[in-house]
Amino acid sequence: MAKGGDTPLTLGTKSISQLLVQYSVPAIIASVAVSLYNIIDSIFIGQGVGPMAIAGLAITFPLMNLVVAFCTLIAVGGATISSIFIGQKNESRATDCVNNVMVLCLIHSVLFGGVTLLFLDPILLFFGATPETIDYAREFMRIILYGTPVSYVFIGLNNLMRATGYPKKAMVSALLSVAVNLVLAPTFIFVFDWGISGAAWATVCGQTASFIWVLCHFMSKKSFIHFRRDNRWFNPSIIRRIYSIGLSPFLMSVCACIVVVFINRALLDYGGGNSNLAVGAYGIINRTTMFFVMIVFGVTQGMQPILGFNYGAHKWDRVKRTLYIGIWIGVGITFVGFAVCESFPDAISRLFTTDETLTTIAREGFRVYFIFYPVVGAQIVIQNFFQSIGKPKISIFLSLTRQLLFLIPFLIVLPRYYGVKGVWASMCGSDLIAFIFALVTVIVMVKRLNVRFKGLKPIEQ
Repeated sequence: MAKGGDTPLTLGTKSISQLLVQYSVPAIIASVAVSLYNIIDSIFIGQGVGPMAIAGLAITFPLMNLVVAFCTLIAVGGATISSIFIGQKNESRATDCVNNVMVLCLIHSVLFGGVTLLFLDPILLFFGATPETIDYAREFMRIILYGTPVSYVFIGLNNLMRATGYPKKAMVSALLSVAVNLVLAPTFIFVFDWGISGAAWATVCGQTASFIWVLCHFMSKKSFIHFRRDNRWFNPSIIRRIYSIGLSPFLMSVCACIVVVFINRALLDYGGGNSNLAVGAYGIINRTTMFFVMIVFGVTQGMQPILGFNYGAHKWDRVKRTLYIGIWIGVGITFVGFAVCESFPDAISRLFTTDETLTTIAREGFRVYFIFYPVVGAQIVIQNFFQSIGKPKISIFLSLTRQLLFLIPFLIVLPRYYGVKGVWASMCGSDLIAFIFALVTVIVMVKRLNVRFKGLKPIEQ
């Protein structure tokens, strides 16, 4: 049972506002902590190693997205399915999800980590590394890839911990990773003088601590859903469903990887003599925007078990209310991001670097990139809504609209006429159009689902 006898079954009875506080607040706290760590880690690297190290770190972003992609393929799919099964009162199948996620995380980490290590230099060069930045990028990514088995299991099981009724414990695991990172990163970088590799080792150590935490949770028989030897550890039907639902965030991460390649290439091609610093400016902007995006992801992570459970239990009115509240919260968060970044671009940049040229390039990027940023929160919530109710094709479509259908064509055309400013304009323009597509899609689908659920009786728990 969950702490205090509060099991996941209350997802169908408690008020939506109470549930969002119960599930989203811990997820938001964890997301903010992770985002702050990423920002502080970049600050340590920028201040302790130099501006070229920031550029080298930016080159690793697409590869890091791929690392995340092969993990979220399993983690999000498993979390969504387990919530739906619990809503259907099928605890045995939810346990199958946990067992299968553990196995798949280990398989994916070994395959992906091993292949990437073999071809690391060619991959980094393809992503835009230059002779000035490749050493930093290689040094950082090699250590991160060594730790993929630990990070995959930690991320996969942490998603399941939240989905099966333990949002606070999931928050603790994320905070534990961040706390270890924040202690070790400055020690490794400034005291031991390990440079950018010190930041990477600190990350792996932090994830190892959280890996132990989540593993102990799922090995305990006191947990509502936990490892069971008698349940299946490799169930083809479960695996197919995990992949089908996890395909949306997987493709989103892959698309993000492709997009960052185009962004880096455009900045290198049109950045002139400051091309490496333009990539570094994007690294600063990317870290900053991800801070607010991760807060919205915290909201959607809290929404996911509520949506999945009530959708599985045929409680459609509760599903709609969760969606509407989530959209307004998401917009509020990204509006704050818009206001802060438009008002204080130089102050943000100077946290990462003392280089005035890099600060100037980043200032222009902040001012253009964040013009339509308030609508990003709604687009993220809507996309994750379809993922959470087991409709991956719609979620995939919405993820592709921004990153492939709009952003890449903009990146091909606009920089030719407006240079680096065209790169920033491409990103903000695609945000607006993707929001419009998401809004129209959710309005149409809610109307269709209203008809579908009209004659269905809720499944009582």
